[in-house]
Amino acid sequence: MKVRPFTDSGHVAGYTFFCPGCQMRHQVSTNWSFNGNTDHPTFQPSVLVRSGHYTHSPPVPGNCYCDYHERYPDKESMRYSCFRCHSFVTNGKIQFLGDCTHALAGQTVDLPDIPVNMDG
Repeated sequence: MKVRPFTDSGHVAGYTFFCPGCQMRHQVSTNWSFNGNTDHPTFQPSVLVRSGHYTHSPPVPGNCYCDYHERYPDKESMRYSCFRCHSFVTNGKIQFLGDCTHALAGQTVDLPDIPVNMDG
């Protein structure tokens, strides 16, 4: 299975899939167009996931994870990072656009099965 539904208040609120570029899950709302095929999914429009200083344009001072550990050395290590992932999911493939900040930017790859140990 490439996508899995997630619920809110007992109703399907959207779908989650594992992004091989970010090595984490991404979610899309049921408001998006979905072909209903969990093995060869297509979502429209594009999927845009941003974190840290990529969430605002222009960046908001202090809203950056690039130097999080330097600013808060007493905090336990967290997986926070600044990134941008922009893609199209079409017929079971994920096309990463050139504005992604990970190594798969500009490439199209098969959408992987959802890892067994992935929460939600």
